[in-house]
Amino acid sequence: MKAEKQYIDIFTLYEDTICRLSAEPLNTPRAKAFADFKHLGFPTRKDEKYKYTDIRSLFEPDYGLNLNRLDIPVNPYEVFKCDVPNMSTALHFIVNDVFYNKVPAASSMHLPQGVIVGSLKETAKENPQIVKPFYAKLANTANDAITAINTMFAQDGLFIYVPDNTIIEKPIQIINILRSDVNFMANRRILIIMGENARAQLLLCDHAMDNVNFLATQVSEIYVGRGATLHLYELEETHTSSVRLANCHVWQEENSNVLLNGITLHNGTTRNTTQVTLNGPHAELGFYGMAIADKNQHVDNNTFVDHAASDCTSNELFKYVLDEHATGAFAGLALVRPGAQHTHSQQTNRNLCATREARMWTQPQLEIYADDVKCSHGATVGQLDENALFYMRTRGISEREARLLLMFAFVNEVIDHIRMDALKDRLHLLVEKRFRGELNKCQGCAICK
Repeated sequence: MKAEKQYIDIFTLYEDTICRLSAEPLNTPRAKAFADFKHLGFPTRKDEKYKYTDIRSLFEPDYGLNLNRLDIPVNPYEVFKCDVPNMSTALHFIVNDVFYNKVPAASSMHLPQGVIVGSLKETAKENPQIVKPFYAKLANTANDAITAINTMFAQDGLFIYVPDNTIIEKPIQIINILRSDVNFMANRRILIIMGENARAQLLLCDHAMDNVNFLATQVSEIYVGRGATLHLYELEETHTSSVRLANCHVWQEENSNVLLNGITLHNGTTRNTTQVTLNGPHAELGFYGMAIADKNQHVDNNTFVDHAASDCTSNELFKYVLDEHATGAFAGLALVRPGAQHTHSQQTNRNLCATREARMWTQPQLEIYADDVKCSHGATVGQLDENALFYMRTRGISEREARLLLMFAFVNEVIDHIRMDALKDRLHLLVEKRFRGELNKCQGCAICK
């Protein structure tokens, strides 16, 4: 219990400081989260949900925490230069787990009336009536230790509110920057509320500035109202000494439309847990993921799509390409509850192991308690098609180039579901560079140097 004890001791010693430098809606659930964490402890491989990732060992190192909210010496608008051609976004930053609110005038964007994009802590202070009904409601600390420890320590994060019948034309881009001179733990919180018939596109990018050990926990709660549309893209490009533990909870009402697309291009250890509840009739979910890993990198995706209402549709596709000694895991459950008639659900996981040393575990699951549904699920794990390789080599293509082309074609299906053309084009280039062993370097970006 050494790993648990150090965080129990830290919270006991600094609880007053944590609460004083946050906001009341974020402080209210801390005591329960602390009690839940002490009861649960970190999960082990004996826990079905976490059997592919050794969570406790990830928390055993001694990480620094910025509980006193000291200023981090970095201006992200100066060091980060996104050079995605033709992609105009409203750009914001989270440095470790603090929303960076010193926005240059040239980077500010006029938002439609009533829209909020900003610090979760500051919004909770200024408008607690907006935050309090939603914060820590989907993310139940009694069921998950990662959610509990994040709720204990999170002091800030991202808040997005889009009122009823409001459309945000320009995509919102959030850059999560990990910055520290010592091994560091960041606990980031995200709360998104989409009103009825609201529409927005959101791009979240993870980057690490420094070559130290990072551990980032992230808990996202996303409410999508009746008839609303949200496209959410997540792109991870950190380094091999980083750990990302992200729990995302999505709640969809009637006639809502959600697109989730998560891509891991470069990482150390990643565990993404996503739970989507289709709570109203005719809700639609497009859920896509992709991971490219080599060396000793590890990517674990655990998904749960809950069809709680009739006439809903979910389409889930995850693809992995694992090279060298990389390991991957996918466990997905699609649940069709009693009364959720006319459900259409499809879940697919396809995986490519480029070496004999790479390992992939896959566990697609269906639970159906309604009798008028169309549901399917399946998984494959294999290597490159030798016949296709031979055919390409007879056309004068080198073996290395043929392998790259086949791997690129394999993951292309996930990228093609992206509905931002500029981002789609950029990802085609990033994926090609990744397969060639070239980390992307944005022109003029200090992070990428």
